[in-house]
Amino acid sequence: MNEDVVRAIREKARVLYEGKVTPHRSCGIAIAETFGREPGPYQALRRGGITGEGQCGAIVAGGLVLGEIFGDPDPTGAVTPLLREAMMRYRAAIAARLPTGGARSEICNDLVARFPVFQSEERASFCTGLAATVAEIVAGIVLELGGTVEVTPIPPSR
Repeated sequence: MNEDVVRAIREKARVLYEGKVTPHRSCGIAIAETFGREPGPYQALRRGGITGEGQCGAIVAGGLVLGEIFGDPDPTGAVTPLLREAMMRYRAAIAARLPTGGARSEICNDLVARFPVFQSEERASFCTGLAATVAEIVAGIVLELGGTVEVTPIPPSR
């Protein structure tokens, strides 16, 4: 049954980012909403931190979701063993599985440099795949480490 949940999470992220069935969400917001998180702070992840010069927003969002799930709720608390394990697995999975299209880094501008027009269908399809893969990786890690993942309906646009 966990495989069904992971597939459903991947599909939800794909639909949210793709923007054909529901209005498009940015990469960070698509990940946040996929996992039932408030999207507000994730807006800063759009297009690699707005400027394109930061790490892919989907990748950053995946790490933040893991932090919300496995982190210590005490702001002065230490890193929990589960969060450390989740992040180690996350970084390894991102390095092994994320379709970067040959980019030399995880910086947004590097990832999309091969697309001369940012607003192109090709670039949007590439980034849709990135967001879907990140969601799949995060869901798998959460479930492997004993957490729960709920597949909820796509939230309405605000």
